[in-house]
Amino acid sequence: MSDFELETKHEKYLITIKNLRAKNFSNDLPFLILSEKLPEGQVYKEFADGRIEIQEVASAGKKFRTRVIKVLKGLQADNVRKAYGLL
Repeated sequence: MSDFELETKHEKYLITIKNLRAKNFSNDLPFLILSEKLPEGQVYKEFADGRIEIQEVASAGKKFRTRVIKVLKGLQADNVRKAYGLL
């Protein structure tokens, strides 16, 4: 696969992710960001108000429990958005 084809696929991927994010926000739902940079069982959750939380997710049978580990400050949240192409 050529560099051009890879770049085109990456751009389409980012457009799809941004559309899904916007749809979640318009439905008053958070946007989940999975990251290999976080310890296992932790995720980023971004909310329409701009807040990003690091949450721990654990399954309890058929249900999932979450707890907030940390609420990111403005610059930290922007760095996460930048790292995942969401700015």
